[in-house]
Amino acid sequence: MDINKRQFRKMFPNLAREVEGEKGKVRIASVRSDSEAGETAASRQFDGYDPDVVDFLRRCENEDQAEEIINYLESKKEVSREHANRLRKQLRQKGVRSFGPKKENDYYLRQAGF
Repeated sequence: MDINKRQFRKMFPNLAREVEGEKGKVRIASVRSDSEAGETAASRQFDGYDPDVVDFLRRCENEDQAEEIINYLESKKEVSREHANRLRKQLRQKGVRSFGPKKENDYYLRQAGF
């Protein structure tokens, strides 16, 4: 079947919008002939990534949980007293979602495309 773009748009208007639109496009960074090697490479997107205090706060449901996280990380010396105080102040004044949208279960898997 040999048709041009105009005919295609007339015959399949919704499909043409999808194909020609920007929404839903996926960038391909590389191509691998070995699918296992590709899966391994994709799963390494967060290799070596060390979550910080904000990553943990974004998993909290409420301010009590966030306060507990800040206290714990401060007690383990993973955040300084000054930084912990700034985080508490932001938490009190702006709420737990001021650190960003909630990170749901499987957040990192979804970000990696699984």
